[in-house]
Amino acid sequence: MGDMEMIDALFNYNFVQNAFAAAIFSSFLCGIVGTIIVEKKMVSMSGGIAHASFGGIGLGYLLGIEPIIPGLGFSIFAALSIAKINRSSSARADTLTGMFWAIGMALGIMFVSLSSGYKPDMTSYLFGDILTVSDFYLNVMIVLSVVVVLVVVSFFDYWKGYMFDEEYMQVIGVNVLLLENILFILVSFSIVILIKVVGIILSIALLTVPPSTAKLFTRNLKSMMLLSVAFGITYNIGGLLISYYLNIPSGATIILFSSAVYFVLMLLKK
Repeated sequence: MGDMEMIDALFNYNFVQNAFAAAIFSSFLCGIVGTIIVEKKMVSMSGGIAHASFGGIGLGYLLGIEPIIPGLGFSIFAALSIAKINRSSSARADTLTGMFWAIGMALGIMFVSLSSGYKPDMTSYLFGDILTVSDFYLNVMIVLSVVVVLVVVSFFDYWKGYMFDEEYMQVIGVNVLLLENILFILVSFSIVILIKVVGIILSIALLTVPPSTAKLFTRNLKSMMLLSVAFGITYNIGGLLISYYLNIPSGATIILFSSAVYFVLMLLKK
């Protein structure tokens, strides 16, 4: 497909417009929430939340409702449970996060197998397919993205304090427990947004690669978030265009493209 055809498709086809909009909105999540995940070393916990959401998606198919709604419910429940486990016992946290990871996936498979009639193809939820983002899903993405951006921007100094000096925040009377629970809910929002872009299995890579790339250039939190958003947009749009031209899976292309850019920049910086 030539450049003019691609531009023509962008202006004329709803699914291409939705794909580009999804790529941009998800980039804000990659930059803002991803930076907090990377700085707080919450990557494996976020993985547990992502995989737990698959149980909700399977339940959606079983009940015949939009899968993303129970998917969001499952991921929030998993997020708050993992946060509580993490506070009570750091030794058990890793094991129990792994259990959430496995249980969510198992429930998803079980619910889909129990659903009557045509068995849906779950590939787009596991590995992403940005070209299948519906108008409803895009509206959910926009609302969740706006909520996340507003929460982080409005309480930016609190997040900064929580990330770099949690004990000091407690001393001055800030409710760190509430901040932590809000953070885990924001992570679950982010994962639900990223499911259609790169899928459950690859979502953690998209939350960590843009902030990791930004970290090569700056240590300032605000700059890191803004730069992460810019890298997220570059990776998503770049991967989408490559997959569109070569007719290969979009989710995997975005991850491979972003990882390749990260490693090239890392080597150049060294």
